[in-house]
Amino acid sequence: MTFNALPPDSVNSPAAFCATPSPDSGRGPPLIAPLNRIAVTPTPPASQARNVLGDPLQLCSCEPMTGWFRDGSCRTNGADLGRHTVCCVVDERFLNYTRAQGNDLSTPAPAYGFPGLRPGDHWCVCAQRWLEAYEDGVPPAVCLEACEQSTLEVIPLEVLQAHAAKA
Repeated sequence: MTFNALPPDSVNSPAAFCATPSPDSGRGPPLIAPLNRIAVTPTPPASQARNVLGDPLQLCSCEPMTGWFRDGSCRTNGADLGRHTVCCVVDERFLNYTRAQGNDLSTPAPAYGFPGLRPGDHWCVCAQRWLEAYEDGVPPAVCLEACEQSTLEVIPLEVLQAHAAKA
């Protein structure tokens, strides 16, 4: 299953969260055909989001710019069908794995403002895709402080903790 949907334009404001927005943070047209607009409960501001440890959610990455809202944080709302809530430190194995699953994260897509990921980059990954990678033996490391609390509806905390990035 591939989740390439991008957030609505009204929430795409990286300057509000990242001190220096990436020059690659602009985005073009959606990667998939637009879905019928769904009425969604307004999303609380990033400052109110909590991580899987119950603390305030930390930024995942502003270089490259990541997140459902393209604000650097791995938070979500009801329109994010992929639940982009797991902040990963991608590695070559995971990039090859997700490419084989139909979601190429390493090839740049300039038309969409996507620079392509390299090993060591931090990126908000769909919780289900991370779980699939875990089950297939290729999970990337996670930054617990930057994984949104709703991730725990898909992945147990103990599993995430076992794959926490080394500081």
